[in-house]
Amino acid sequence: MKRLYFYITNQNVMATTKKAKVKTAIIDETLIITHFMNEVLENNEEPKNVYVFCKKHSIEESDFYSFFGSFDSLKETIWEKFFENALTTIQNDKNYASFSDKDKLLTLYFTLFEILTLNRTYIIFYLKENRNRLKNLKDLKRFRIHFKDFVKEIIGIDANPVFGKLNKIKEPTYAEGAWLQFLFLLKFWLDDTSRGFEKTDVLIEKSVTTVMSLWDTKQFENLFDLGKFLWKEKI
Repeated sequence: MKRLYFYITNQNVMATTKKAKVKTAIIDETLIITHFMNEVLENNEEPKNVYVFCKKHSIEESDFYSFFGSFDSLKETIWEKFFENALTTIQNDKNYASFSDKDKLLTLYFTLFEILTLNRTYIIFYLKENRNRLKNLKDLKRFRIHFKDFVKEIIGIDANPVFGKLNKIKEPTYAEGAWLQFLFLLKFWLDDTSRGFEKTDVLIEKSVTTVMSLWDTKQFENLFDLGKFLWKEKI
């Protein structure tokens, strides 16, 4: 599987002539993210401010602000890239289109948590050691939007057109439910000390199986029919 790494390559001093010339690093989103994450990991705290951060890494403040409006925006982008990388990975699987809804959600979870594991120390700092992050999860704002859109999409694929209005209620309701499920899995993973986080893998399997059983259209059809009956009897 494709994995998300925030490493910058080819940053070494290179000589193109007899006189050594320093190859200037291209200032882009990935470079800035890499420097930021490295500082957090090495110092166990965020850079003091954008000015200090840019000066340390020879980045013009204007270059920083051309990509991010603040450190908060940068941190949201990091989580957004976690999700984008996971989605790209699973969609590159030639068999993905034929997966069931359950397998699509399982594949997303397993791929996401593989990527999160590669960045576990960074994530623990913000979501476990930094208690304020557990309270509001602001950094996951854009991640949450992408996640819920993914869930709505896989629900919508098999939606019964007869229940059009019901489907419009079903999609956001289950998308929010799946998001709460993800947060539960994330919290469990943060505290998981099993080898290879095997307990988290087991929990993903069991929880997705349970949630998908609630996505059975037949259950919604039965509920819809009951509602129609009660409505007619009331009239």
